[in-house]
Amino acid sequence: MLGTFQQSQLRIEVEASATAIRGSLLHPEQLRKWLWFQRLAEGMPEQLHPGLSFTSWAGPIAIRHQVEVSTPVCLRFLLSQGVDGYHEWYWGEGWVQSSLAGVSLLPLNLAQTMSLLSLRQFLATKSA
Repeated sequence: MLGTFQQSQLRIEVEASATAIRGSLLHPEQLRKWLWFQRLAEGMPEQLHPGLSFTSWAGPIAIRHQVEVSTPVCLRFLLSQGVDGYHEWYWGEGWVQSSLAGVSLLPLNLAQTMSLLSLRQFLATKSA
């Protein structure tokens, strides 16, 4: 894998319940609404579950996701192709945390920050 090893852990406050956050992360139809800068594969199930594999695209770069863990408070992807590593999400009442580590040519911290800010905005407009 070409690229640099990168890791980042970010946590933000959001004005949303743990249930709303969970739905925004585990349901592909909602993921598509706030993860607008990443194109998700078509034909995904209603909810992400362990063992599910799918591809997303950051521009022309494909990123393969394998759902390793999916619980009421945690989601963990093993990543390959454009990013070789993992992305982990934890959440609770009013907060979301994202941990990302991998080797990639992509600026992972920038993408992670954009994702969290986009999710926060989506949740704010959803609850308004």
